Amino acid sequence: MGSAKSKAQKAARRARIEEMRRAQQARERRNRIIAIAASVVIVAGLVVGGWYLLDAANDKEQEQAAPVRGEQTWSKLSQKHVDNNVAYPMSPGAGGDHNKVWQNCDGNVYDEAIQDENAVHSLEHGAVWVTYNDKASAADVSSLKEKVSKTPYTLMSPYKDQSSPITLTAWGHQLKVDKASDARVAEFFDKYVQGSQTPEPGAACTGGIG
Repeated sequence: MGSAKSKAQKAARRARIEEMRRAQQARERRNRIIAIAASVVIVAGLVVGGWYLLDAANDKEQEQAAPVRGEQTWSKLSQKHVDNNVAYPMSPGAGGDHNKVWQNCDGNVYDEAIQDENAVHSLEHGAVWVTYNDKASAADVSSLKEKVSKTPYTLMSPYKDQSSPITLTAWGHQLKVDKASDARVAEFFDKYVQGSQTPEPGAACTGGIG
């Protein structure tokens, strides 16, 4: 009888062990399924995120490549240093031969006219030059002065002979507007202050004239 009882205990123990083994295997299968599902979710997220970032980068690149509405552009402009006055084909000058000394353009605001030849050198360094004539309102001039004074690689000066109240000029690019509130003013700044058009990016805007 003792032998029968011992056999029954052993059988019960083996059954418990087998049940524990099956439970462990079930847990391992669940863990593998969870791990695989998590990996799929992570990979899917990375793929979607990667496409989103790629699309965003492409959109940004296209936006940067697109011209500002209404701007004029010139290409293949010379970069010679000269001592004489230059007859620029646009007004104000937007690139070409220029004086060897640049106009200071670290947010500099000038109340009197400056020389095109010095300002064009500033454009070569990636500056945006804001000019205005007597058709610009006092409020617009004040608003632009404030914007320029807070923006490195910009300068501003009166320019009597230009055709529009306000003109924004970068190397090879120029935009004429009537009001400082025109949304294209901010767009021009964002695009061309140290923009991709700059022949000498990072060159100094201090240590020149002014």
